[in-house]
Amino acid sequence: MAAAQRIVIENGAIATVDDRDTEYATGYVVIADHRIESLGAGRAPEGLENVVRRIDASGHLVTPGLVNTHHHFYQWITRGLATDHNLFDWLTALYPTWARIDEAMVYAAAQGSLAMMARGGVTTAMDHHYVFPRGTGDLAGAIIRAARETGVRFTLARGSMDRGESDGGLPPDFAVESLDDALAATEETVRQHHDASFGAMTQVAVAPCSPFSVSTELMRQGAELARRLGVRLHTHGSETVEEEKFCHELFGMGPTDYFESTGWLGADVWMAHCVHMNDSDIAAFARTGTGVAHCPSSNARLAAGTARVPDLLAAGVPVGLGVDGTASNESGELHTELRNALLVNRLGAHREKALNARQALRLGTFGGAQVLGRAAETGSLEPGKLADLVLWRMDTLAHASIADPVTALVFGAAAPVTASFAHGRQIVEDGRLLTVDEDAIARSTRDEARRLARIAAQG
Repeated sequence: MAAAQRIVIENGAIATVDDRDTEYATGYVVIADHRIESLGAGRAPEGLENVVRRIDASGHLVTPGLVNTHHHFYQWITRGLATDHNLFDWLTALYPTWARIDEAMVYAAAQGSLAMMARGGVTTAMDHHYVFPRGTGDLAGAIIRAARETGVRFTLARGSMDRGESDGGLPPDFAVESLDDALAATEETVRQHHDASFGAMTQVAVAPCSPFSVSTELMRQGAELARRLGVRLHTHGSETVEEEKFCHELFGMGPTDYFESTGWLGADVWMAHCVHMNDSDIAAFARTGTGVAHCPSSNARLAAGTARVPDLLAAGVPVGLGVDGTASNESGELHTELRNALLVNRLGAHREKALNARQALRLGTFGGAQVLGRAAETGSLEPGKLADLVLWRMDTLAHASIADPVTALVFGAAAPVTASFAHGRQIVEDGRLLTVDEDAIARSTRDEARRLARIAAQG
């Protein structure tokens, strides 16, 4: 067996985000192949063998890589549309366009979404893809291929919709699958692509879209399928007041009670948004270990409201951060969500005590890893964990006068990424991706966005 090759990072501030929130004003991290071998204060130990590279992290903050827990990659090519709509009106406006996507569009959109996140410090990403028009190619395969090329750790939440307009849902009928087709395609995606091993780069979750686009039977059988296959479950929940009204009218109960009745609460489940939750809803999530993907920018963009993140955390609910689709968060960046999560939540009942800088960083790292079921592997800097980490430059005009680097990262402007590593492989250097051609992706996403717009205009 070949000896491990080591990368030594020294002289930087380190925020480990471990269970004690250990930090080092000046410290080191040693990467051995794809794992963190050691870290601590001061300089790295003498006598390390097979050191292939030393990185001087002076003026930098080293953190775990960011973990994105909710996204819709395909929306990258429909950014900037329906900018003054609430959720239901926004969906109604965009579903007819989304229903005309094909494999080339989805691949380009996935490349754009992944590139934007990765260059901003994301090392673990996910995509909730639920639009599968008939005869448009291998959409799931295209998304996974883009993630592999970018080099990030990835979860594909294989979504589905079977409640079209004729059944009281929001999507047009031609944009949904049948119950049997959705279940069969989801199972095939899991069997073909899911890797359950430690350090896996690709995993798959079962992810019917939402209560207003999915039948109760798809929810129930989707949960049964996920547990039979041993994978996680994901969906949208309690995003808007309109959704709550929809659930009461259609099911005679609120979203959380509906989810519990269909098997959709549990430690293997995470839901996006969870904005409109009462005390009993939060207690149910805490009791069952159900996780939450908090998407502050998207919630604000669609005027959905402010999730009760401080109360969720106080109850012990796992909470991570999500970009959400870039048709409702045009920046497509997760590191800006650290700041937005803190600021938006301070507008709520807890005011200045809602979140602090270190809680915000935890949401974007360890909290996200918890939500994706990968907290034993990533989300914090600890010996034995995967080498997913970021060097943020803190000595430029934007941050140099802020003494505390974690405060600078969260409260300050978006920090430049000098280096980002996923699975021990460097994927970003000086703010540019090393794995893919950003300029080529910019051109292809522009071209595919224009092509989709032309097709949608033709009806």
